Amino acid sequence: QVQLVESGGGLVQAGGSLRLSCVASRRIFNFKRAQWYRQAPGQQRTMVATISNTGMTNHARSVQGRFTISRDNTKNTVYLQMNSLNPEDTGVYYCNIEFANESIWGQGTQVTVSS
Repeated sequence: QVQLVESGGGLVQAGGSLRLSCVASRRIFNFKRAQWYRQAPGQQRTMVATISNTGMTNHARSVQGRFTISRDNTKNTVYLQMNSLNPEDTGVYYCNIEFANESIWGQGTQVTVSS
């Protein structure tokens, strides 16, 4: 089973940027879609951005124009570039990759944005 490891989280001031990475333990060229989710304290996990196998992307309205999801199949990696961060972006960010027969989650990476 493929394993995912997220990294790139941390503490940043409002207006700053971070890039999250999600590295898979094997090739992901055959995935259906990859997604980043966010779970703020005391709230449900919500989708932030999605990228399909064909490269089509979709971003939650709250992050449109600030966040960008991308992938590099040669590195088995999915990225989330986050710009103009604000305190409402604070939470644990999870990577999810869906294949034909399984859906894999990473362990999450904490992002904290200070005002």
